Amino acid sequence: MYILLALIGACVLGIGAHFLIGGRELRGTALTPALATAVAAVVYAVSQWAGVGEDNAWLWLASVVGSVVVASLATVLVVAARRRSDAAAKAALGI
Repeated sequence: MYILLALIGACVLGIGAHFLIGGRELRGTALTPALATAVAAVVYAVSQWAGVGEDNAWLWLASVVGSVVVASLATVLVVAARRRSDAAAKAALGI
C-alpha cells in the first residue's frame, strides 16, 4: 500500500515540474507526470525486491524525488528534440 504514496507523490511533483519546464506547447500535458509515476513505480518495486525496507529514507528519495528528476530531464530532452525538429522542418519548407 505504501507504493501508492510514492506514486501519488511522484505524480503530483511531476505535474509541478510540467508547469516549471518551458516549452509546454511542444509536448503533451501528461508526459512529465506519467514518466515520473512510471519511474517511481519501477524504482519502488525494484528497491523492495532488493530488500530495502519501507522505513528507509533512500527508498522514498529514490522513488519520489529521483523519478521526478529523471522525468524532468527526459522532458527537457523531448522539448529540445522537438525544437530542433521544428527548426529543420521550417528550414526545409523555406519558412
